[in-house]
Amino acid sequence: MRPPWWRDTALLPSTIAGVLLLAGYILEWSGLPIPAVILQAAALLAGAYTFVPGAVRRLLRGRLGVGLLMTIAAVGAVLLGHVGEAAALAFLFSLAEALEDRAMDRAKEGLRALLSLIPETVRVSRPNGDVTIPAAEIRERDVLVVGAGERIATDGVVVDGRSSLDTSAVTGESIPVEVGPADEVIAGSVNGSATLRIRATADGRDNSLTQIVALVEQAHARKGDRARLADRIAKPLVPAVLILAALVALFGVLVGDPATWIERALVVLVAASPCALAIAVPVTVISAIGSASKFGVVIKSGEAFEQLGTIRAVALDKTGTLTRNEPTVVDVQTSPGVARDDVLDWAAAVEGTSSHPLAAAITAAAGRTAAATNVSEAAGLGITGQVEGRAIRVGNVRWLHPGDLGDSADAMATQGMTVVVVEADGQVAGLIGVRDELRPESAETVRMLHEQGIETIMLTGDNERTARAIAEQAGITDVRAEQLPKDKAEAIAALAASRPTAMVGDGINDAPALATATVGIAMGVKGSAAAIESADVAFTGHDLRLIPGALAHARRGRRIMTANIGLALAIIIVLFPLALFGVLGLAGVVLVHEVAEVIVILNGLRAARRPRALPQLAAAQASSAAPVHV
Repeated sequence: MRPPWWRDTALLPSTIAGVLLLAGYILEWSGLPIPAVILQAAALLAGAYTFVPGAVRRLLRGRLGVGLLMTIAAVGAVLLGHVGEAAALAFLFSLAEALEDRAMDRAKEGLRALLSLIPETVRVSRPNGDVTIPAAEIRERDVLVVGAGERIATDGVVVDGRSSLDTSAVTGESIPVEVGPADEVIAGSVNGSATLRIRATADGRDNSLTQIVALVEQAHARKGDRARLADRIAKPLVPAVLILAALVALFGVLVGDPATWIERALVVLVAASPCALAIAVPVTVISAIGSASKFGVVIKSGEAFEQLGTIRAVALDKTGTLTRNEPTVVDVQTSPGVARDDVLDWAAAVEGTSSHPLAAAITAAAGRTAAATNVSEAAGLGITGQVEGRAIRVGNVRWLHPGDLGDSADAMATQGMTVVVVEADGQVAGLIGVRDELRPESAETVRMLHEQGIETIMLTGDNERTARAIAEQAGITDVRAEQLPKDKAEAIAALAASRPTAMVGDGINDAPALATATVGIAMGVKGSAAAIESADVAFTGHDLRLIPGALAHARRGRRIMTANIGLALAIIIVLFPLALFGVLGLAGVVLVHEVAEVIVILNGLRAARRPRALPQLAAAQASSAAPVHV
């Protein structure tokens, strides 16, 4: 971890250089030039120690850098007899480099803090009793014993016990999650008041939390447009500055005043060096990405971060993204003389062995369920069987006509329900309306996006009527229904061709669209591996209100990067003529340059601040904890 500045040994050479330089100036002002030069020379050595060896090593490998410009300027100043100015240059540049390193360390601290969420040791159940082992030694299928208030060391599935988990440190969600047997849990969560036994589904060194940290630490390796812009400017600028300084010195030789113009060439060398430009983007990107990981948004690259800040349209999958992906029975309509419970029981009896999601919803809603015999399934249509001597058929309206209940079927479909027809002995007994409920925060998320001027589109494989009913409740007017994975990808390609578009999804069928979008956003906790792999951004939580928060965070980061690049270029443009015509000397140019670099670093660190949209998230979660029924 980054030590306090007064104990940071990386600042020691700069501190020594600064103290010696100040003492040298005091002796010079006191009329003691020789001791003053000695102290200034010592200050020069202390400051140069931090960058000259590295500059020489890079030069031997054929690489030029800002450190080389500063080295040449310092050597030239000494040869011209300006030891004090050379010492000032070395002190200020070494200080700026040390502050830059601290800034980068600070930006990465959030990632190290995530790793600290994993406990050092964990209790594991063995045949002879519980034993305590290092968390790194956990292996898949080990059974962990997690007591009240303890952190979960790796991903797993609860095998015994019921409790609540605080996942806020990992997912950014403030509402505790209730878990019991068969529920999945993630590393870094804090257990509530009861002991849980959890079967590990990941090793201690390779779980969702360590993967998040690895992704974020590698994020700045792929650079975005602004990073590449800064590199494109800075990379040729170093040799250009060297050539320009040489031409200025050559001009002095030609006009017969080499001393003056060689000195100005050294000043130009410093004035045009791209110190601030080189750090303008990286410190901003790392700060912003590290900060995003703290509130549950994993951004896989600097390029993805920058593109996220350009988004003008967001396409959302319906099932599992806007909705819970947990179908439930919300309405039952019966024919005259048929009881509601009978319709549910008959349907549940024949659906009892089916793996279809609608079957699970109907079975859960039924009370007493009789045993069904002679069950057979017509793929994509429905299922038949014998229940207590009755021939029961259960299926969709394309297979079984709702008869006299046709108007009810239309009304249920208009409300976003999937209509299941139940037939007994050849007569329509009733209709069951099953609906995947809208997430509690979906409508608020769409409203927040619209307030930011971002267009929303729903993409779904569901039928047109159901899709529009759900979209209306969510506040989305642009609906693309009955979309196959290929159709979704084509729709995203068309949208992205006209404006930067993000796709939000969680299923395997969303993977092509996620890969096609300007930025693909995967719902990380319940999302499929294919979706997360295809996406540029992944949520460790599932609250959709992270979307507007993440977009606002990225836009703010882009603004900071743009301001940093503009400031860095402005400093070069302003200082160059002042240096060329002798208005500013070496010490003045060095001071302005390094102050500008510190300003750029501090401005970049502002990108780590939490977006304004996110503090509202906890309150919104608490107020919308109850399900929303559409």
